[in-house]
Amino acid sequence: MSQVAAEIFKAYDIRGIVGKSLTAETVELIGKALGSEASKRGGHTISIGYDGRLSGPEFAKALARGIQSTGMNVINIGMAVTPMVYFAGFHFSTGSAVMITGSHNPPDYNGIKMVIEGETLALDAIQALKRNIETDTFVTAEKPGTYEERDLADDYIARIVGDAKMSRPMKIVVDCGNGAPGAFAPKLFRAMGCEVIELFCEVDGNFPNHHPDPSQPKNLQDVIRVLKETDAELGLAFDGDGDRLGVVTKDGEIIFPDRQMMLFAADVLSRVPGGEIIFDVKCSRNLAPWIRNHGGKATMYKTGHSLIKLKMKELGAPLGGEMSGHIFFKERWYGFDDALYCGARLLEIVSKSADANAPLKALPDAISTPELNWQLKEGEPHALVDKIRETGKFEGATEIITIDGVRVEYPDGFGLARASNTTPVIVLRFEGETPEALKRIEEDFRRVLTAAKSDVPLPY
Repeated sequence: MSQVAAEIFKAYDIRGIVGKSLTAETVELIGKALGSEASKRGGHTISIGYDGRLSGPEFAKALARGIQSTGMNVINIGMAVTPMVYFAGFHFSTGSAVMITGSHNPPDYNGIKMVIEGETLALDAIQALKRNIETDTFVTAEKPGTYEERDLADDYIARIVGDAKMSRPMKIVVDCGNGAPGAFAPKLFRAMGCEVIELFCEVDGNFPNHHPDPSQPKNLQDVIRVLKETDAELGLAFDGDGDRLGVVTKDGEIIFPDRQMMLFAADVLSRVPGGEIIFDVKCSRNLAPWIRNHGGKATMYKTGHSLIKLKMKELGAPLGGEMSGHIFFKERWYGFDDALYCGARLLEIVSKSADANAPLKALPDAISTPELNWQLKEGEPHALVDKIRETGKFEGATEIITIDGVRVEYPDGFGLARASNTTPVIVLRFEGETPEALKRIEEDFRRVLTAAKSDVPLPY
């Protein structure tokens, strides 16, 4: 019986604190479980890589040992962004790709994102890995699999440059927050024809300047400042493992991912009329009518990069995305979340305009809050959201959507309460057509939430 920390097995990936809940020994066991699963599905090779975190190289060796023990071969592409590892699964025809990354967590975290024989592992599939580790249910091979190291960066960049074409040169700011994209994004955008002002593109797992999480406006202040001080037209910012994109206009406006989705949806639907576009419950209420007005089918779904990918595969959708910044192109690409490729597609679109900011500024906007996290005790959020779903009475609601939490539609806005699948919080988000509408919706939710639990103050 192998002992591992149960809490590291999250809904969409594996994540823990280095040296405590996540050790090299644990990663080797995870490698055995993943190799066994790939073997059972008829696989033969797994591509692996790691981001810029300090524990990455050691964990990659441990992961490879575990995978090889099951007879599966390993191709290690070294330090990379997550989408490069996914790309390796296609480029090397392995079908399986495993990335060691702490994503947007603090520096002392690391984790693992997994695709096995074309399936992004999530929910029950991740819990099955845990059960197999705890019961030592592994495939054992008489002869270990092979191991080789391959550099994929040039092929990955060439593939994007061959696909996304700019109509004119542009000068842009690129902020990588000392994450892994720093090793690749400036080179990519220069190859496309951009002049690039680099911010924090030296890869450093201590993240000494600001945290690489472009969903937080505080982490985009350096981009805003440099756009103001220089003649650069546009700012792009990346998270630590390169699967989420931040976009900033010349005048410092942040184009959040649900508005990025509008830009991408209009472009994709011009070539895929009637295409189904998937988006998560946190996105603006402006997104669905925009998709329909451009000839597409709008489908709201659960939050979670793994879940959106699975739904896109099921429905054959050419594009999907979520408010956190994961955007998935199937049209012209592979269907995985890739912030570098999204940046390239964005530049392709906006470079057609003499003012690159004009198509971004023209996208419908609303008055909204960022994601607000209501911090509760472990185990409380899901039970509390269930209670709100069953007993909450919302005044003036036109529709209540319960595919993921409780999203309440009003004539002039929406409110959302959903339990996070990664931390013990209820995520809240509000949007209104006017400041008065926003305030009223917030207060309606305050009344319902406080009635359900009055002893923990709300985050707004």
